[in-house]
Amino acid sequence: MVDILHRVGVRTAAPEAVYDALTTVEGLAGWWTEGTAARGDAASPGGVVEFRFPPVGGFDMEVVEAKAPERLQWRVVDGPPEWVGTTIDWDLRQDGDWTIVLFAHRGWAEPVDFMHHCSTKWGSFLMSLKSLVENGDGAPAPRDVQISDWH
Repeated sequence: MVDILHRVGVRTAAPEAVYDALTTVEGLAGWWTEGTAARGDAASPGGVVEFRFPPVGGFDMEVVEAKAPERLQWRVVDGPPEWVGTTIDWDLRQDGDWTIVLFAHRGWAEPVDFMHHCSTKWGSFLMSLKSLVENGDGAPAPRDVQISDWH
């Protein structure tokens, strides 16, 4: 198994502000994709968050763990075969004027071309999260940086 790992600092933001951007439909739509919806509570175990990226498809994530404002874990329950069964972990901590976001997309079966693409896109979207929390303006899909024909 292989993992995608990133670390991003969000300046002058309390962990609660970052956590809200990860656990509300409005927050998620502000940095990841405007095509975000939830079945149940996006901030509680058992809730499912639906992320759509027209025209290429999307993902459904079940909330596995939610410990405000320091930890969130999703399990991919629907989407591309490479993603189904993987987990996405968000660990947040305050460090002076920064909230440190430790991101992990864990459990890839192998480092296929699509994983390389997704690693770059995660980095791009993490910068969008940073911008949303710091400045109030993210770059969610479809306004995100296009890196290839996979979008």
